[in-house]
Amino acid sequence: MKKILSMWLAAGAFALAALPWYQQDGGVFALHWLSPAVYGTRAGAPALLQAWRWGLIPVTAMFAILALLALSLVCVTARRRLGLLWAALGAAGLAALAWAAWGPGMNLPTGLGAGALAAAAVFIVATTSGTALMGACRGDLFVTGAIGIVVALIGIFVFWPVGNILLDAFRDMNGAFSLAAVAPRIASRSVWGLGCLFGGRSCGVAWNTAVLAFASASGAVALGAVFALLATRTRSRGVKLLRSLAVLPIITPPFVLGLALILLLGRNGVLTLFVANLLGVAPGRWLYGMTGVWLSQLLAFAPIAFMTLIGVVEGVGPSLEEASQTLGASRWQTFVTVSLPLMRPGLANAFLLCFIESMADFGNPIVLGGNFHVLSTEIYFSVVGAQNDPGRAAGLGLVLLAFALGAFLLQNLWLGRKSYVTVSGKADSGAHAALDPRLQAGLWCVAAPWFVFTVVVYAMMLLGGFIKVWGVDNSLTFAHYLDAFAVTSHAGGLHWQGQAWPSFFTTIAIAAIATPLTSLVGMLAAWLLIRQRFAGKRLFEFGTLLSFAIPGTVIGIAYLLTFNAGPIELTGTGAILVLCFVFRNMPMGLRSGIAAMRQLDASLDEASIMLRASSFTTIRRVILPLLRPALASALVYSFVRSITSVSAVIFLVSANYDMATSYIIGLVSNGNYGTAIAYASVLVVVMLMMILLVQRFVGVRRLRAQTRVQAAGKRPAVLKEKAA
Repeated sequence: MKKILSMWLAAGAFALAALPWYQQDGGVFALHWLSPAVYGTRAGAPALLQAWRWGLIPVTAMFAILALLALSLVCVTARRRLGLLWAALGAAGLAALAWAAWGPGMNLPTGLGAGALAAAAVFIVATTSGTALMGACRGDLFVTGAIGIVVALIGIFVFWPVGNILLDAFRDMNGAFSLAAVAPRIASRSVWGLGCLFGGRSCGVAWNTAVLAFASASGAVALGAVFALLATRTRSRGVKLLRSLAVLPIITPPFVLGLALILLLGRNGVLTLFVANLLGVAPGRWLYGMTGVWLSQLLAFAPIAFMTLIGVVEGVGPSLEEASQTLGASRWQTFVTVSLPLMRPGLANAFLLCFIESMADFGNPIVLGGNFHVLSTEIYFSVVGAQNDPGRAAGLGLVLLAFALGAFLLQNLWLGRKSYVTVSGKADSGAHAALDPRLQAGLWCVAAPWFVFTVVVYAMMLLGGFIKVWGVDNSLTFAHYLDAFAVTSHAGGLHWQGQAWPSFFTTIAIAAIATPLTSLVGMLAAWLLIRQRFAGKRLFEFGTLLSFAIPGTVIGIAYLLTFNAGPIELTGTGAILVLCFVFRNMPMGLRSGIAAMRQLDASLDEASIMLRASSFTTIRRVILPLLRPALASALVYSFVRSITSVSAVIFLVSANYDMATSYIIGLVSNGNYGTAIAYASVLVVVMLMMILLVQRFVGVRRLRAQTRVQAAGKRPAVLKEKAA
C-alpha cells in the first residue's frame, strides 16, 4: 500500500516540478515548451517556477501539501489516522487547484496544462485513498481511486457543460436568471399540442419525439433480438453473412443512409418509379415524414440492439434450458419461460439505448422529416436559425432530459431486484437448446427480407458513387473517387492529392484515440455500478447517460461555450473532439457491460480476491475475458460513432481538425453528391476492416466446451474442449 502511494507522490512531484503548468499551443507532446525561450516564461514554466518567480500562492500550497503527504506516509502508523490525514490533505490540494484556476487575481494567460492535470489526478487519488484507508469499499485503493477519477471526469465533461447550457433555459432575454422564463419555452402548444388527434396538421414536437422513439426502439430491439437468436442458436451457412449485414447500417453516416433511401424510395426513387409504372399510379411522398424517419432509424439502430443483445443471448446458461427440457417442457416453453426471461437485462438496456438514440438523432429527421418535427431538429433551428434563441434550445433540451430520465426509471422498475446470473464458476455442458422449428422459421421470415432490403439500400449508395450525375447523366465514372482520394507519385514519394485526404487522416486519428478511452471508461463504470456500493450510485449511473440523452447539437454547443475560455481551454484542438466522443459514446459500452455483468456471478470476483488477487488483477484476468462480447461491441460502436457522428462535432471542428462527416455535409451542401457518396463508401470499407480487426484481436468469450446447438431429439456433440 505504501509503495503505491509513494509512486503517486512521486508522480505529483514530477508534475509540479517538470511539466508545464499552463496549456501549450502545440500540445505538451510537441515539446516546444522545453526550449529556453518558452520554458523560462510564465506560459511555459512548470509549477515550481510559477511559485518561485511569480509567487502563485495556490501552487506553493500544493508543494506544501505534497510534503505533508510524504511526511505522513513515513510517520503515521495507524491506518485510519493516516486515511483521515490523506483525505483531508487531498481535499485541500483540490481546493488549492480550484483557487489557482478560478481564484481572484489569477489572470490565467491560457488554460491549465499537463502539470495541473497530473496534479489534479494525484490529489483525487490522495483523497480517495484516504477514504479507502478509513474503510470505504473494503479498503480497496483501486476501487476508490477508480470511483474518484471516473466521477471527476463525468463531472467535468458531462455535468459541467450540460448544466452550463441548460441553465440558459432559466435566463430571460436580458441574460438574468429567472424561473419564470422557462415556462413558456417548455409548455407551449408547439411542444405539447395534440392537434393531430383532433383534425389538426400535427402534434407537438415532444409527442412526435416520444412516439417516434418508442416505435423505433421497439422495432430495433425486436430486429436485434431476431438477429442475435439466429446468430447464436442456429448453424446455417448464412449466419456469418447475417452477422456482417446486421452491423452494416451502423457504419454509415446517417444522412448518407437517408440519401440512399431517397434514391430508392423517394418521389423519384428507383423502386418508387418502378412500382408507379407497374401499377399505373402517381409516385407518392410517403417517405418524407414519420414513416421515413422511422424506417431510417430502424436501419441505423437495429445494429445497436444486436450488438447489445448478442452477448446476453450467448450467456444464457444451457444447463437451465436442459433442465427445463428434462422436466418435460417443449422447446417453445423453454424459450418463453427460461431463455427469454434471462435476456431481460439485455432487452431493457438495448431498448433504453435505442430510445435515447432515437430522441437524440439529428441526421435522419433533418433529411427525411419533411413537416414532421422532433425535438432535436427544433433545438438545432432554435440556435442556428432565424430565431437565434439559445434559451428555447436549452428548454427543449430539458424536455429531452426528462424523457431520458423517465425511460431510465422505467427500465430499472421493469428489471427490479431479480437475479439474472447464468455464468458462474461451475462447469457447464455448453449445449444450448435448439429453437423451436416454427420460431426459427418465423425469425428467418423476418430477417431475410430485412437483409435483402439492407443490401438493396447499400447497393444504391455504392452505385451513387459511380454515377456521373444522378438522374441527369447516369453514365459510370471513377471521377468522384479520384476527386476525393487521388494519389500521385513524385520523385520525393507519394503525394496525397485528393481533396478528402486531410479530413480522412484527421478522422481516423481522432477515432483511434477516442475508441480505447471510450471502452475503458465505459467498462470500468459498468464494473463499478454492478460490483461496488457507494454513495450517489444512482446519480452516477444517470450522469453516464446524460450526454447520450442530450442531442448532439446541444452537446456541441455546450462544449464550445464551456471550453472556449477559462481554466480548461480546448476549443479548436483535437482534444475537444476526443473528449466529446468519449463521453458521448461511453453509454453504449456501459449498457453492454452492465447487461453482460448482470449474468456473471459475483462469486467469481470473490474467489479471485480470496486467492489474494487485487481488484485490478481480477478485472484483467477474470472479468474482461468474460466481457469480450460487450468489449467488442463497445470498441466497434465507439470507433464507428466517432467517424459517423454529425451533430455533436458540427460546432467543434476547425481548420486544423476537420472531421469526415462535416466535410461530407459541405460536399452535399455544394451539390457534389457523387464525391460525398464516394467518400462515405470509403469510410464504410474502413469501418468494416475495423470490425474484422476487433473480432480478430479481441476474440470470443469461451464460457464452456464448444458444442453444436442441440438438435431435436439428439445429444449435444462436443467438438473441442476449451478452457473456461
